[in-house]
Amino acid sequence: MAYWQWGDAQAEHTVVCVHGLSRQGRDFDVLAQALMAKAGGNIRVVCPDVVGRGQSDWLADPMGYQLPTYAADMLALLAHLKPRTLDWVGTSMGGLIGMAVCAHAAAVGVTVRRLVLNDVGPVVQWDSIVRIATYLGKSMQFASLQQAADAMWAISTSFGPHTPAQWLELSRHMVKPLPEGQAGVTLHYDPAIAVPVRAMTQETAAQGEAALWQLYDSITAQTLLLRGADSDLLSRETAAQMTQRGPKACVVEFAGVGHAPTLIADDQVQTVTGFLLE
Repeated sequence: MAYWQWGDAQAEHTVVCVHGLSRQGRDFDVLAQALMAKAGGNIRVVCPDVVGRGQSDWLADPMGYQLPTYAADMLALLAHLKPRTLDWVGTSMGGLIGMAVCAHAAAVGVTVRRLVLNDVGPVVQWDSIVRIATYLGKSMQFASLQQAADAMWAISTSFGPHTPAQWLELSRHMVKPLPEGQAGVTLHYDPAIAVPVRAMTQETAAQGEAALWQLYDSITAQTLLLRGADSDLLSRETAAQMTQRGPKACVVEFAGVGHAPTLIADDQVQTVTGFLLE
């Protein structure tokens, strides 16, 4: 598993930021730089590429692309990093991984102090899973980075308003050159990450919800829940439940954004940095 590290490797305070289903660790460049600036450099920000994405290896068995594998990988990473003060920022899938890590971090001698769940909770709306399955894992090739960015924007408008420059920068690390002898770029993840998503049924999703609520209810970290006001993945009802049970999350909604806030807009960055560094 590859990871990107910002700031002082010896810093007392470590923030681990984990991306969404088909994304990669460079999604957090803006947030990492903001955290470093606000902390005066006295912080380490670690942004992994979850297995099958970015610079990390691909799995031989695609059914390994599920939460237990991801959580075990992250616990191994924490055992390697040995953070003294640990906070976790997880977007979508990265938030679910964070919930599992909170439950098992003691096994590697660490505790999650503060947890940011970005537009995700124990209940993932079925319609959202169906929507994601329509595009996830399709092998796509593009003549240029700009063409790839345009194609990704067509399925990512729910991320909310972005300038062309912001979106191009977010897209840059989502592609890699085609094999030698071929011009153009392709998406920087294993198409097989879609296999477990397509194998999911409403019944198995409901069974997963019960397990996720158990994880959520066991969290002791101070928890901030971010929600895109137009999200189709995290319902307002689930968000309200999350304020009443488990860690009783504080909820912040962002207008004009669906699933999921990219933590690039000033108000989103200030909300997260303020929570982690107050």
